[in-house]
Amino acid sequence: MSKTFILDTNVLLHDPESILKFPKSHIAIPITVIEELDKMKRLQNELGRNSRAVFRLLVSLSQTGQGTFHSGIKLDNHSQLRIELEDSSDLVSKLPGSSSDNRIIASALRLHYNGVKVVFVSKDFAARIKAEALGIETEDYENLKFSYDTLYKGIRDLPTTKTNIDHFFKDGHVTIEGLEARPNEYFILTSPENSSAVAKYDLREDRLRHLIRSQNIWGIHPRNVEQRCAIDLLLRDDIKLVTMLGPAGTGKTLLALACGLRKVFDEGTYSKILISRPIIPLGRDIGYLPGTKEEKLFHWMQPIYDNLEILCTSSGNEPRETLEWVLQSKKIEMEAVTYIRGRSLPKMYIIVDEAQNLTPHEVKTIVSRAGEGTKVILTGDPTQIDNPYLDKDSNALTYVIGRFADQPIYGNIFMNKTERSELAAIATEVL
Repeated sequence: MSKTFILDTNVLLHDPESILKFPKSHIAIPITVIEELDKMKRLQNELGRNSRAVFRLLVSLSQTGQGTFHSGIKLDNHSQLRIELEDSSDLVSKLPGSSSDNRIIASALRLHYNGVKVVFVSKDFAARIKAEALGIETEDYENLKFSYDTLYKGIRDLPTTKTNIDHFFKDGHVTIEGLEARPNEYFILTSPENSSAVAKYDLREDRLRHLIRSQNIWGIHPRNVEQRCAIDLLLRDDIKLVTMLGPAGTGKTLLALACGLRKVFDEGTYSKILISRPIIPLGRDIGYLPGTKEEKLFHWMQPIYDNLEILCTSSGNEPRETLEWVLQSKKIEMEAVTYIRGRSLPKMYIIVDEAQNLTPHEVKTIVSRAGEGTKVILTGDPTQIDNPYLDKDSNALTYVIGRFADQPIYGNIFMNKTERSELAAIATEVL
């Protein structure tokens, strides 16, 4: 007997095309889900856009002539979709209160009592717990997920011979026979004689090459191997997408911003730095704060201003004058993620901080805005997520790494060593 998947509202909001991701199955959408989506469709944010995308998909499926929402619509992947309309109000009494979540679970419970093999699919852990307590099989939505624990790190140790390392320093490159590497992967070469080197894999030439020299970038010097590799990725114009993972204090945002200042102000490679962060704590909407958009963003962008101040202080010039000059140059723009959608962004250096709080669908809308000559940097820590419907496996940062790992224009670095201060390093380790 094939399974019937009951989709929760948050699944459709997470991935508007999730309806099409359950081949050879029955898919049932409770009428309460439709009502919730209907309430959100006029919102001018990602939830509203995804709600409208779901309705557009439903309308297109209804016009295929393959059935109705009452009897079931046949899909191209041999599934059948229908809207669950049966009154399940009598079963809501089994759960405290009469919330939308409980009405959706009650729809799954009715099918379960009727002998249907039901699977309740939800991104809401609490909703899954309630459904399991009623004897219903549950699942998280797994389609847009990659395992964080087995994620491509971007850097690894490579034991080799001293001869290879000597050739590497002499010629600036070396070929390691039998080496299997991803594009732009970094290697820490070590030999039994305690020789060592740091190299980057060049896919086009199929060999390891030296890193770009990075001694002083707006007063910033790399403090460890991971930071050296991160700077190398950030300074390479042929690498258009960079992800940087790691706990607080590893230098992700500071390095991304420092290299952006180098590329925009010193070299003129890009016309502008565009910096964005997800607005999560206030429901991903900056409208709750008074003032203009710039005044609202100031509070959310305070960590960026802090990093700018550090860089202006480290540059050796008068800190206040340098910071004022940078901000008044109109070459740094702060923007909420919400307002990036729909823009075309050519020749820009884009930093999206705290990207672990974005959904895979949201990060697609951001990266797809990149115009000709634009570089995008995503930074964050997938173990520190504020979005209630995301985890370390389903967030945008993990998803991008899983999807882009084999692309020649992409690079990733996992930064594990905290350099902010001795206290920060200890706190990261023991707390």
